Amino acid sequence: MRLGTVIGRVTLSKTVPALIGARWLLVSPFTREHFQRGADALPGLSKDPTPVVYDDLGGGVGQTIGFIEGREAASPFDQPTAIDAITAALVDEIFYSPCTQ
Repeated sequence: MRLGTVIGRVTLSKTVPALIGARWLLVSPFTREHFQRGADALPGLSKDPTPVVYDDLGGGVGQTIGFIEGREAASPFDQPTAIDAITAALVDEIFYSPCTQ
Protein backbone atom coordinates (compact mmCIF):
# COMPACT_ATOMS: atom_id res chain seq x y z
CA MET A 1 0.00 0.00 0.00
CA ARG A 2 1.17 3.50 -0.81
CA LEU A 3 0.10 6.81 0.69
CA GLY A 4 -0.84 9.96 -1.20
CA THR A 5 -2.87 13.15 -1.20
CA VAL A 6 -6.07 13.46 -3.22
CA ILE A 7 -5.53 16.41 -5.56
CA GLY A 8 -8.62 16.12 -7.75
CA ARG A 9 -11.48 14.04 -9.11
CA VAL A 10 -12.19 12.56 -12.52
CA THR A 11 -15.65 12.72 -14.06
CA LEU A 12 -16.55 10.04 -16.59
CA SER A 13 -19.21 10.33 -19.26
CA LYS A 14 -19.50 6.53 -19.52
CA THR A 15 -18.42 3.65 -17.32
CA VAL A 16 -18.83 -0.09 -17.15
CA PRO A 17 -21.80 -1.19 -14.98
CA ALA A 18 -19.59 -2.91 -12.39
CA LEU A 19 -17.95 0.44 -11.55
CA ILE A 20 -21.06 2.63 -11.25
CA GLY A 21 -21.43 4.38 -7.92
CA ALA A 22 -17.80 4.98 -7.02
CA ARG A 23 -15.58 7.97 -7.64
CA TRP A 24 -12.26 8.31 -9.40
CA LEU A 25 -9.58 10.33 -7.61
CA LEU A 26 -6.33 11.91 -8.80
CA VAL A 27 -3.68 11.14 -6.22
CA SER A 28 -0.25 12.66 -5.69
CA PRO A 29 1.73 9.77 -4.14
CA PHE A 30 4.07 10.43 -1.24
CA THR A 31 7.74 9.79 -1.88
CA ARG A 32 10.65 9.24 0.48
CA GLU A 33 11.41 12.97 0.24
CA HIS A 34 7.96 13.83 1.65
CA PHE A 35 8.81 11.98 4.84
CA GLN A 36 12.42 13.18 5.04
CA ARG A 37 11.32 16.84 4.90
CA GLY A 38 8.94 16.35 7.83
CA ALA A 39 5.33 17.23 8.54
CA ASP A 40 5.57 20.59 6.75
CA ALA A 41 5.98 18.76 3.44
CA LEU A 42 2.80 16.71 3.90
CA PRO A 43 0.66 17.00 1.88
CA GLY A 44 2.46 18.12 -1.23
CA LEU A 45 2.68 17.47 -4.91
CA SER A 46 4.93 14.67 -6.04
CA LYS A 47 7.06 14.54 -9.16
CA ASP A 48 5.96 10.90 -9.57
CA PRO A 49 3.14 10.05 -12.01
CA THR A 50 -0.35 10.84 -10.72
CA PRO A 51 -2.51 7.68 -10.62
CA VAL A 52 -6.28 7.67 -11.04
CA VAL A 53 -7.62 5.68 -8.09
CA TYR A 54 -11.02 3.96 -7.84
CA ASP A 55 -12.63 5.09 -4.59
CA ASP A 56 -15.66 3.66 -2.82
CA LEU A 57 -14.62 4.79 0.68
CA GLY A 58 -15.41 8.49 0.22
CA GLY A 59 -11.99 10.12 -0.04
CA GLY A 60 -12.04 13.84 -0.74
CA VAL A 61 -9.73 16.47 -2.17
CA GLY A 62 -6.94 17.31 0.26
CA GLN A 63 -7.30 14.06 2.19
CA THR A 64 -4.52 11.54 2.69
CA ILE A 65 -5.41 8.05 1.50
CA GLY A 66 -3.78 4.65 1.32
CA PHE A 67 -4.11 3.02 -2.08
CA ILE A 68 -3.23 -0.33 -3.59
CA GLU A 69 -1.99 -0.74 -7.14
CA GLY A 70 -1.68 -3.63 -9.55
CA ARG A 71 -3.42 -6.96 -9.52
CA GLU A 72 -4.46 -6.61 -5.87
CA ALA A 73 -6.57 -3.55 -6.75
CA ALA A 74 -9.09 -5.77 -8.55
CA SER A 75 -9.35 -8.27 -5.66
CA PRO A 76 -12.51 -6.76 -4.05
CA PHE A 77 -14.55 -7.39 -7.20
CA ASP A 78 -16.37 -10.65 -7.95
CA GLN A 79 -15.74 -10.43 -11.68
CA PRO A 80 -12.42 -9.48 -13.32
CA THR A 81 -12.34 -5.68 -13.35
CA ALA A 82 -9.97 -3.45 -15.27
CA ILE A 83 -8.68 -1.07 -12.62
CA ASP A 84 -5.09 -0.28 -11.68
CA ALA A 85 -5.51 1.31 -8.23
CA ILE A 86 -8.11 1.31 -5.44
CA THR A 87 -8.49 3.23 -2.18
CA ALA A 88 -7.74 0.94 0.76
CA ALA A 89 -7.72 3.40 3.66
CA LEU A 90 -8.62 6.95 4.67
CA VAL A 91 -5.66 8.18 6.74
CA ASP A 92 -6.22 10.39 9.79
CA GLU A 93 -2.63 10.99 10.89
CA ILE A 94 0.89 9.99 9.91
CA PHE A 95 3.65 9.59 12.49
CA TYR A 96 7.13 9.17 11.05
CA SER A 97 10.28 8.71 13.09
CA PRO A 98 13.32 8.10 10.91
CA CYS A 99 16.00 5.72 12.09
CA THR A 100 19.15 7.49 13.19
CA GLN A 101 22.41 5.66 12.71
